[in-house]
Formats: sequence, structure tokens, C-alpha cells
Amino acid sequence: MTEQKLSSFHRKTEFVSLPDTFFTKLVPKIQELAEFKVVLYAAYLILKKQEQPHPDITGVTYKELKAVSCRLSAEIDEETLRQALDSAVEHGTLLHSTLNINSEFEDVYSLPAPMYRSRQPSTINIFALYEQNIGMITPIIAEELKEAQKLYPHEWVEEAFKEAVTLNKRSWKYIARILERWASEGKESGEYKRNIKKDDPDKYIKGKYGHLVQR
Repeated sequence: MTEQKLSSFHRKTEFVSLPDTFFTKLVPKIQELAEFKVVLYAAYLILKKQEQPHPDITGVTYKELKAVSCRLSAEIDEETLRQALDSAVEHGTLLHSTLNINSEFEDVYSLPAPMYRSRQPSTINIFALYEQNIGMITPIIAEELKEAQKLYPHEWVEEAFKEAVTLNKRSWKYIARILERWASEGKESGEYKRNIKKDDPDKYIKGKYGHLVQR
């Protein structure tokens, strides 16, 4: 290969890093080559989306997977792709949900939670939490999730989801009320609540995290 071709090759090459849990948690569950290829394609597309500032969804649609698999592997036709996806969902190497995207319901596949990485350790993907613990994200819910991610500390969001799941209260309305209560009363001991007068008009904006609650 000439130096010019090598230079051109390096300019066009892009890299996607897979977390070590992909190999320690997912790969051992995969039994067929087609499933391995499909999961690998899905991981590539999903992790590329995570590089975007505000991805619409955390997963990859069936249409996107079909386009990539057909382009990269002649062995994976539509029937093989469907079978591989069904196996991946059964084995837990991919998660499946049906989302309303641009007024059209589409099959969406996402990675299990340990597979997600973030460029900043202090951020979480609230959309992934919702899809994995509650289900389909509607446009209205999507806007509320974006707002909650701006308003509340990431640890609160994760713990609110855990509390709702533990109590089998899998609804965004319940989770939102948990976050609102923590913001107004104080999350741990209620110390902020004790410092709030009942008729104080600013009771929801006092305390350590008062700046997170809008008037």
C-alpha cells in the first residue's frame, strides 16, 4: 500500500471504544455468529449516538440495524437479522422496546445498563433508565426527562428510579414526585424541611439544592 493510500486510510478511520463489560458480560451469553455480529453492529451504532450532544433515543432502530447489517454482511438477510435479534433479546444481550418516533411505532434495541459509557462520569442517560425500567418513551415524557436531567443531581435520578422499581411503582409521575419531594424537603434526613416555614412562599427554593427548583 502506498504512503498516499495509507494517509487516506488513516484520515477516514474512526474508532468506537467498547466497555470491558461488553466482553465479560455480553459475549459469554452469545451462542451464534449471526447474533454476535448483530449485537456488535448495535453496540457500534448506539455508542456512536452517545457521542452526540443530545441523542433522541439511547438505542438503535430496526431500520438502522437492517441498513448496517445488509451493508456489512451479505450473510445477514432480513430473516437472519430478525432471528438474531430475537436471540439477543432472549439472552439479554440486547433490550427491546417499541417507541413512537415521528408518529410511527418502531422496534428499538438498546444495550443493558452496564454497557453504557459516558464522556463525563457525573452524567447519566435518563432515557436509558426510563426505557429499561418503565418502557416506551412518548414525546411528552421525553421533554419531561430532559428537564429533570437538567434540574436534579444525577445520583438523585438514579436513586429515584431504583426506589420506584423496588416499590413496583413504575411510572414517571411517581419518580417525578420523588425528585420534587427531595428537592423541597431534603433527600436524607429532612433537615431542609425543618428550616422551612409552612407558609413560606420560597419554601421550595431554599436548602442545599434550592437552586435546582424553578419558581
